[in-house]
Amino acid sequence: MEALFRHCFASVWNRQQQLCVSPPPPTDDMTMLCPVTPLKYTRYVQTLVRAFKQTSRQRCAQSEEFIRRFISDNTEIVGERTLTPEIKLRLFTPNCTFWRERPEFWPFDDPYWAIYWPGGQALSRYLLNNPGVCGGKTVLDLGSGCGASAIAAKLCGAAHVVANDIDPVAAVATHMNCELNDLEPPVCLINNVIGLKPEAFDLILLGDMFYDEALATSLHSWLDRCIEVHGTKVLIGDPGRAQFEEHGIRQLLRQLAQFELPESVREENYGLTCSGVWSYRPELCN
Repeated sequence: MEALFRHCFASVWNRQQQLCVSPPPPTDDMTMLCPVTPLKYTRYVQTLVRAFKQTSRQRCAQSEEFIRRFISDNTEIVGERTLTPEIKLRLFTPNCTFWRERPEFWPFDDPYWAIYWPGGQALSRYLLNNPGVCGGKTVLDLGSGCGASAIAAKLCGAAHVVANDIDPVAAVATHMNCELNDLEPPVCLINNVIGLKPEAFDLILLGDMFYDEALATSLHSWLDRCIEVHGTKVLIGDPGRAQFEEHGIRQLLRQLAQFELPESVREENYGLTCSGVWSYRPELCN
């Protein structure tokens, strides 16, 4: 099963490209934790996805203590080998105990929070290179995952940071990653805010959120509303997935930066060499 796990956790980009797995539907309640391909691989990935869906959903309601202990025991602290070596993160690597375990023993939903995605790496690097972008601002990290972009915003002096991810385990992971970097954790929202009434944020960050066409369309409408109501600035990090490049939203963006990915990140993402940062500019649409 090691090869299967390697493919799942080191090449989810391919899985998203092929399967277009959508996130769970929006919920009406807002829950807050404070602060708490290659085509030949498709069959194997689908098998693992089914295993997660059949075994993990019913067991994901665990105490924070259990989640923290599990993350601590089954991730590795990574500081180098990314675009942001100044940020330490708990990630899933081949050195982790669970790497060789059977997938049905994984007690949570799919661990997107345990991977530092290339779009998030570029976005975080851009913020660290340009601290004035979020210094003194209120910031929402949408689809925050491991919390790296939220951490970058805090390191740059953001006045208030909210990390939003629909997976409650991601909120705990974000909390733990902030502790690694000697930072107070952000407020963590664990419901789907896309489509809800926009809150007053100066800046919204989206890293690797354009892996599904339907989600991209929902984001497009909601981001327009955020800008219309609050004048919110939006920054997007993406390595050039087809769902991003081919969506109409692509015509409304201005590229701000492009970063060459480290060799290890290239290997994990099947040859992607660069990841970019764009500013969402709806005023370009006539």
